[in-house]
Amino acid sequence: MSSGNVKTFIPPRRVLMGPGPSDVPSRVLEAISRPTLGHLDPAFADMMEELKGLLRYAFKTKNTVTFPVSGPGSVGMETCFVNLINPGDKVIVCRNGVFGGRMIENVERCGGSAVVVEDAWGTAVDPNKLADALRANPDTKIVAFVHAETSTGALSDAKTLCEIAKRHNCLTIVDAVTFVGRLATQGR
Repeated sequence: MSSGNVKTFIPPRRVLMGPGPSDVPSRVLEAISRPTLGHLDPAFADMMEELKGLLRYAFKTKNTVTFPVSGPGSVGMETCFVNLINPGDKVIVCRNGVFGGRMIENVERCGGSAVVVEDAWGTAVDPNKLADALRANPDTKIVAFVHAETSTGALSDAKTLCEIAKRHNCLTIVDAVTFVGRLATQGR
């Protein structure tokens, strides 16, 4: 094909009703048409600090390393794994759907050893299975699970799972993409 045959692509208007991608509001489209700032620009730094403060407010935390990650939830998930897992680290991953499986893949790509706590797809993670796995693997560094498994709709008890992990001196990686907004709006 010659360059003279290339046409400008103008996507048709659609109403997107799935879990993603989703429709972009016109005010957002207008905002992204504004000039781009570099990440070292003082105006960008000021805006980022304001955004981080708003995220801390929304998530009810004072943690200064609360920050946005530009990309889908899987980018945020991978960011956590690659920054917390060293080769050889043992990580217990609770799998009850697609995204628990993605967590296992992340552990293995980072050189960690994944111990899988398996629950039937569509059911919540069984806290007793996690406790048993931690007793059987006392050298575990991290526990990872999906709070609300998008692929099945199963909602696990994040508070209980995190408490169990903490009793065993483990960090937790929690994929809360499909539930965290609901928690923030309910004042939890």
